[in-house]
Amino acid sequence: MPEATFRIKRHNPEKLDDQNGTGGDRYDEFTVPYESSLTVLEGLFYIQEALDGSLSFRYCCRAAVCGSCAMYINGTYRLACQTNVRHLGDGPITVEPMPHMPVVKDLVCDMTDFFAKYETVMPHIIRNSAPPEKEIMQSPNDRKKLDMPVDCILCGSCYSSCPSVWGEGNYLGPAALLKAYRFEVDSRDEARKERLPRFDNERGSYRCHTITNCVEACPKELNPTEAIQWLKGAAVRRRLLGRAK
Repeated sequence: MPEATFRIKRHNPEKLDDQNGTGGDRYDEFTVPYESSLTVLEGLFYIQEALDGSLSFRYCCRAAVCGSCAMYINGTYRLACQTNVRHLGDGPITVEPMPHMPVVKDLVCDMTDFFAKYETVMPHIIRNSAPPEKEIMQSPNDRKKLDMPVDCILCGSCYSSCPSVWGEGNYLGPAALLKAYRFEVDSRDEARKERLPRFDNERGSYRCHTITNCVEACPKELNPTEAIQWLKGAAVRRRLLGRAK
């Protein structure tokens, strides 16, 4: 049976280095036997169960729909459950937490700010009129507008990769703005007036400099940059022309 070498970045908050605050950061190597179907997540399970029970990482669905296991694998943002070991080529498989994010332990990032900014954009359908007696119908064209943004799984890869997030801690980030776009183009939503101030400001859509790191980082191949440019245009139209869309 072939073997793979996992090179994993470790961080232990209980062993903080007083000089540089690295938390005892180091890389540990593990040898994992594998068959052709082994994913990086399954490799991490093997390490945790058979080699080092202290290894910490997040996971949930194991089907690439929850975003919990987003990591930096061989220098690329990936979902560990979606990444097959045999597709990574020869050499060690380097697994790190998402860069530019606070680390709780090992591969676990602190997502507190990420989800606080997500909540800021009111990421849900809001109806101001009386509740309908039956479901609100959508035309095929209206539903098609949602095809791209509804696939966001809030993994945080785009947020971690965004230079505007690195340089401006108050910037909402591409994931939150993509969600704002998702509900702004939903024909069933009636909260455009209330949601507009949430992204029509310097910490919102205007902070995006169209670097497109988010597009490259997204494991679901979405385009947050395109959505943010739409938000910019919508905000300007509403300011200058009083249009709803």
